Amino acid sequence: MATMADVARRAGVSVATVSHVLNKTRPVRPGTRRSVLAAIEELGYTRNTLARSLVTACTRSIGLAISASAHPVFAELLQGAERCALEHGYSLMIADPRDDPAHERTVVGLLHERRVDGVLVAPSAKPAALLDYLSRSRIPAVLLDRAVGDGHDRVRADGSAAVADLVGHLAELGHVRIGLIAGPAAVSGTAERVVGYRTGLRRQGLAYAPELLAQGHCAAEGAASAVHRLLESPRPPTALVTADRTMTVGALRGLREAGCRVPEDVALVCFDDFPWADVFSPRLTAVARPGQEIGARAVRLLLDRLAHPDRPARDIRLPCAFVHRASCGCLP
Repeated sequence: MATMADVARRAGVSVATVSHVLNKTRPVRPGTRRSVLAAIEELGYTRNTLARSLVTACTRSIGLAISASAHPVFAELLQGAERCALEHGYSLMIADPRDDPAHERTVVGLLHERRVDGVLVAPSAKPAALLDYLSRSRIPAVLLDRAVGDGHDRVRADGSAAVADLVGHLAELGHVRIGLIAGPAAVSGTAERVVGYRTGLRRQGLAYAPELLAQGHCAAEGAASAVHRLLESPRPPTALVTADRTMTVGALRGLREAGCRVPEDVALVCFDDFPWADVFSPRLTAVARPGQEIGARAVRLLLDRLAHPDRPARDIRLPCAFVHRASCGCLP
């Protein structure tokens, strides 16, 4: 098996230079770097990361606990995190917490036992056990997507601003009865989007009407039922905002069941764009969460935490992108 010394001899450089190329610890001239990489390829050299971790107490690995199958936007987050980790010479060790508080605590503990240098976690709706474990174990961590864990670093989309923008767009089109189909009240993302909804109404001089806020339970069936309840009210909404992609699908079904055309009878806009939103009829106006950027920023924030363990916790909110299509009623 080739060693670092073998690589150095083949490339005509010092072992220290090979180390700098591999670990990105110091700039190396492009020509020298190419020679080292060519020697690594020719010799089939691979680093003994286990031995290195025993010496340095650093595994150059990051744990990522994320329920990508339950939340499709998390797949984009994973892609961004992996790309950024690799750029900095780190690997990801991935676990699925299943959006379950007990399992979440278990898988984060297992990642910690495998001596990852830090963890990225998209917390469940009830993350008390997780937050307690992170605090007691003092493992460097960044929380993703949900506004929980005030004492920890966090990266998330600015859902409040995004929903306020959607409400403002509908109001500018002349709607004054704008409904919101929201998720469970106990979920931090729901509270954030409700704040955005009320902020958007206030900015447009519209009064908040509690009867226009319906619970969709983050499920298609729940959103369809919420649509029926809203349409049966004495003064039904003429426009709807849905708070996630699953409830958007349910809202469309509920509107179809009620015989309502979109956008002619009820305009519809949604938080959290998704790949097939552009092939619906009508094409769906939405705001898109910056999934890949959330993942990449989380990795960079964690690496900064590893370098500066005593700095104050940071809460980073990234803007969403407005995706203008036809379901709001102002495009063909």
